[in-house]
Amino acid sequence: MALKPTIFKLQLHVSNFDDDVYASPSLTLAQHPSETAQRLTARVIAYCLNYHEHLEFTSGLSNPDDPDIRMKSLDGRTLLWIDMGEPSVDRIKKASRQSEQLRVYSYNTKSDVWWREGKKGFEALSAQYFQLNWDEVSQLSHYLERSMEWSVSISSGVLTVSTQSGDVDIHVQALN
Repeated sequence: MALKPTIFKLQLHVSNFDDDVYASPSLTLAQHPSETAQRLTARVIAYCLNYHEHLEFTSGLSNPDDPDIRMKSLDGRTLLWIDMGEPSVDRIKKASRQSEQLRVYSYNTKSDVWWREGKKGFEALSAQYFQLNWDEVSQLSHYLERSMEWSVSISSGVLTVSTQSGDVDIHVQALN
């Protein structure tokens, strides 16, 4: 029998001062049985950074051909494809043919090695790459609860996340 995902309910309040976006979506997040708390947290951070009313979480780890987060147009085209972690050059190449914009958010302790080893191939593709600070993502992941409310302020590439359990600043570094 397959393991079932863990479900989280998140009331989110996003204030993105960089892009003049203010919203309060209610999210239901499914954490795949093999997904770490840090990866789930990084997905929420990427969602906040790219918030749009049509942005959606996908089946992600359950379907490796899907992005982690995407935004589709009303006619079904993928406008934005967001991948988490350290995808291969081949995956990014394939995704760039399927979407108008592609963003990759690396959050892992091995991000520096991944970027250094693949930089030449990655930069040849039409994508944007970002690195989230691993220690900060890990700290925020300790505040995950099955039902939670987060206020996220974004200014100058820094997210300040306020939860019932504490506050964490998440620094985002553009890699290209």
